Amino acid sequence: MGRTILIGDIHGCRAELEDLLAYVGLNRDDRVVCVGDLVVRGPEPRGTLAVIRAIGARVVRGNHEDRLLRWRAAEGTPTPLRLGQTTRRTALSLKARDFELMSTFPLWLDLPEHGIRVVHAGVVPGIAIEDQDRRTLMYVRTLGQRREPLEARGPQSWAHSYEGPEHIVFGHNAMPEPDMAEHATGIDTGAVYGGRLTAMVLRENERVPARADRRSVLVSVPSRKAYYLR
Repeated sequence: MGRTILIGDIHGCRAELEDLLAYVGLNRDDRVVCVGDLVVRGPEPRGTLAVIRAIGARVVRGNHEDRLLRWRAAEGTPTPLRLGQTTRRTALSLKARDFELMSTFPLWLDLPEHGIRVVHAGVVPGIAIEDQDRRTLMYVRTLGQRREPLEARGPQSWAHSYEGPEHIVFGHNAMPEPDMAEHATGIDTGAVYGGRLTAMVLRENERVPARADRRSVLVSVPSRKAYYLR
C-alpha cells in the first residue's frame, strides 16, 4: 500500500483540493481520508464530491453533511428542517447520487496501521468512542470546567486534554495553523476563509510524531481566495 493522505475541511473548494492533490503527487497506491465538511460555503460542492468520488476517498461525516442529510430526510414531513441561505443553496445544487455518497460517511474511522482515529470535530476525553454523543463528534471545539463538550471557540481545544491511546486527526475548528496536541492534530486551516488547505501525509505504517516540532508530516496549499467571510 502507498501513503495515507488525510485532508482537512474542504468546504467546496475544489480548486484547492486539486492543488493539494497535485502538490503531494497523489498516485494510485495512495489512500485519501477526509475529516468531513466537504461541502457548503465554498464555490463547488458538487465538483468537490466528484473529485472525492473519482479518487475513492474515505470520509467521516461532518456537521454540514449531517445537516444536509437531515434536511433531505425531513422533506415532505410535517417537521421540515430549515436551512440557512448558504446551506440551502448547496442542498438544492446536489443530486441524489451526492446525497447517497454522503449517507455512507461514518461518524469516525480508525486507521490502526497508523494508530489514528479520524473524527470531524473531536471527542470528550475518557469516554469510549462508541459512547460519545454524535453531536460531540461533529460539533465540539472546547471543554467546560466539568469537561463537558462545548461548541464555542476558546483559547485551547479539547485536543489538549485528550490522552489517547489513538492519535485523533480532526477538523471543524478552523485555525490559521494546525492545532497540534500530543495525542491529536487539527488540520482545518480555513481553506474556505482564504487560509490554507492542509493534509497529513503518512508513509505505510508510519505513526504521528508525539512532538509537535517533529510533525513534518503536515503540508498545505494556499487558498486561491476567501470564498466565505466569518
